[in-house]
Amino acid sequence: MTPPVIALVAIVLVPVVLLMILRVNAALVFLSLCLGDVLVQFVANDTTEFLTLHANQVPQQAATAGSETIKIVLLLLPVVLTTIFMIRTIRGTGRLLLNLLPAAGVGLLGGLLVVPLLPAGLSHNIVDSSLWLQVQRAQDLIVGASALVCLLVLWLQRPKTGGSSHKHGKH
Repeated sequence: MTPPVIALVAIVLVPVVLLMILRVNAALVFLSLCLGDVLVQFVANDTTEFLTLHANQVPQQAATAGSETIKIVLLLLPVVLTTIFMIRTIRGTGRLLLNLLPAAGVGLLGGLLVVPLLPAGLSHNIVDSSLWLQVQRAQDLIVGASALVCLLVLWLQRPKTGGSSHKHGKH
């Protein structure tokens, strides 16, 4: 495997492995990743302008690098916070195995969103790989199937309700 392919595989697999080891509800992390993408689209430029305005004579190259860093932070901050707050929220082997599907969605969508924001050299090397071309061809399927799987997993996890099944203690 070439270094760009190894980097892409790591970008996709590391979140999957972490979510499974930490037993984090990956469907919520997927939604946090979607929120991060919304922040990148609607908040990143204003944040960059604000920080550049308040910095002392930042060169254009540094401002561009700073912009990409801000985008990565805005993309991943909701993911990191959700992961921290949701550690050990998946209980039971069956639920953990079911969690593997949304975790894979997090890894794949995360790769699609993070790679274009990486430093130019690394991003260019990954984008030029044949594996990236295959991932991009499948991006509609990745996004659609991951979103559907995450919704189904969330719906399956809803609390069970039923008045007759609860035992009431003496008051």
